Amino acid sequence: MRWTMNHMPASEDRYLSLMAAEQVDKARAFHSTFPQYQKTPLVNLPHLAECLGLGGICVKDESWRFGLNAFKVLGASFAMANYIASQMGRDVSEMTYDYLTSEKLKEDFGTATFFTATDGNHGRGVAWAAKRLHQKAVVHMPKGSSKFRYDNIAKEGALVTIEEVNYDDCVRIAAREASGTEHGVIVQDTAWEGYEDIPSWIMQGYGTLSSEAAEQLKAFGADRPTHVFVQAGVGSFAASVVGYLTNLWTDAPPKFIVVEADAAACLYEGAAKGDGEPAIVTGDLQTIMAGLACGEPNIIGWDILRNHVSAFAAIEDADAARAMRILAAPLRGDTAVISGESGAAGMGCLAAIMSREDLKDFRDQLGLDGSSRVLLFSTEGDTDPAYYRRVVWDGAWGK
Repeated sequence: MRWTMNHMPASEDRYLSLMAAEQVDKARAFHSTFPQYQKTPLVNLPHLAECLGLGGICVKDESWRFGLNAFKVLGASFAMANYIASQMGRDVSEMTYDYLTSEKLKEDFGTATFFTATDGNHGRGVAWAAKRLHQKAVVHMPKGSSKFRYDNIAKEGALVTIEEVNYDDCVRIAAREASGTEHGVIVQDTAWEGYEDIPSWIMQGYGTLSSEAAEQLKAFGADRPTHVFVQAGVGSFAASVVGYLTNLWTDAPPKFIVVEADAAACLYEGAAKGDGEPAIVTGDLQTIMAGLACGEPNIIGWDILRNHVSAFAAIEDADAARAMRILAAPLRGDTAVISGESGAAGMGCLAAIMSREDLKDFRDQLGLDGSSRVLLFSTEGDTDPAYYRRVVWDGAWGK
């Protein structure tokens, strides 16, 4: 594992307000209009916490989200609703599920084509939402993408391709095609100069799960965690979590630790440089954590993270695989969590820190001990069941 504490200079922090409670409340109100909406579980793992020498561990289990086995649909649907509202000169609060799925929407708005790049979960969310909103979707996947994930997207009626390039180049393909298509728009959670509105809406959409988790923690008598581990690809989800919880607990925010796949650790690389400027990682970005295989950070998310994250870590595939097994086969009395390769990244990092002597310095600098209460996010379930079984049943990527 590679790790660094955050020594970067602070910026003006102008994006933190994107994740203010009133912004996230709009997203949650929107999602609540969906007939498929219900809070996903926050799983308490007291016996695992004791085993690792911690005061508590809670895992937000997103495998239950909308029947799609991952959280990404929250961002995609809210961004698409905001885009439609903006084109009509209306507020997103008017964009209920019933209206968006009605024939009236087609009369008022017409049809757009939503383009995106994905390893699977985000693209499935875009395709799922587009189908229900009577819109079109085009989804490009990077080389090496799972056939099972491809099929799940295609089942939603989207045009899907697997390209012979990495994720970041797929984003460029989607952006180029969207700009050359009448009523075409790219829905991507990474941001660049001139493309900031939709990524901001996606981050706010992700905020629904952080809002739920904050409420659910109170039910466990744990008003707030001391530490939050959150995985990152381009950093949009991580910044959503960090931004919302920082705004929520301004007087005493938890320590945030961002976890990436070692093969695609662009945020870690930027933090290790220490100058506050983002870094880019190139190449094939091959990792079992496909949802984290992104080499170019979201500039909005990066700004939030550089100001509020305590540490950045880059884990190996074996760490994620071990975490999948830990969650799938819990200690007696704890609840099992079906967590996919990317979903288990936070647990992989935490378990390694608490059990490896070579990471004692990292553990000490984070102040992880018997009084620590840790919040994790399992962002996906077994989105590729055969792959999941290879890891959990057959021991693939074991140390």
